[in-house]
Amino acid sequence: MNHLRIFFVWMLCGAWLVAGACLAADRPYSEGSVWTVTFVRVKPGMSQTYLRDLASTWKQVMDEARKQQLIVSYKILGGNPGNRDDWDLMLLVESKNWAAFDGADDKFDAIVEKMVGPEKKQVEMMVKRSDVREILGTRNLQELVFK
Repeated sequence: MNHLRIFFVWMLCGAWLVAGACLAADRPYSEGSVWTVTFVRVKPGMSQTYLRDLASTWKQVMDEARKQQLIVSYKILGGNPGNRDDWDLMLLVESKNWAAFDGADDKFDAIVEKMVGPEKKQVEMMVKRSDVREILGTRNLQELVFK
């Protein structure tokens, strides 16, 4: 009788696992790439200054990261803020998947040092950028692609 109970418990566990796999297969989407989205509020009258700065440094870093296959793509979206506390630029960086983040910091640090210069120069650049913009937040989001 005890063996029968153990067999029954194992059968229930197996059925539960199979049901879970079937439910996952019924999802109407598949998981796509991962996007890092940064929301930026540029100070009034400083948009062109900030965009020129991004074009001379951030773009170079992103192009090199794409060349090294650390990222898939990148974009900037601009728009009118919804209110005075809202963002007006959105920086998007596309990664292949969540695993692409493993060890990426060291690789990006090497690219930034090569493109921008040593840490002291990087800090000076960040201080300069803080005069023209404010980072409101950054999020990592996974694209969901309908089947």
